[in-house]
Amino acid sequence: MSPDVDRFYRTLVREAPDAIVYADAAGLISFWNKAAERVFGFSEAEALGKSLDLIIPEGLQRRHWDGYDEVVRTSKTGYGAGDVVTAPAMRKDGAPISVEFTVLPFVDRAGRTLGVAAILRDVTKRFEEVRALREELATYRAASA
Repeated sequence: MSPDVDRFYRTLVREAPDAIVYADAAGLISFWNKAAERVFGFSEAEALGKSLDLIIPEGLQRRHWDGYDEVVRTSKTGYGAGDVVTAPAMRKDGAPISVEFTVLPFVDRAGRTLGVAAILRDVTKRFEEVRALREELATYRAASA
């Protein structure tokens, strides 16, 4: 790969507006782009080498690891290509956020899963707006009944 093409790909993933996080098969973070810093509040230095538990709410960690281990074992996700998953996450300051993400397992030539990348977007504001609209609709329906 030419140096210009290599620089292009590195810039693309580092500067992408969506958070890109890559963890190895054990779930340790080995890539954390600038948007991940913005979304989750952890610097790259704080995140690298740490478990994904860094951003997963404690009550969801067991469920997450069951799914993650299955992806590592099979190299397949429970979602279709490009399907967006919505889940709670956690910022450095402990604030809960809602994220939408897609996942991409990375496999070696022998078919073993090396790790999993996630491309994430903070959708907390939209999630809260939808919740408020649902509550408003429920109130309106109750008043109209």
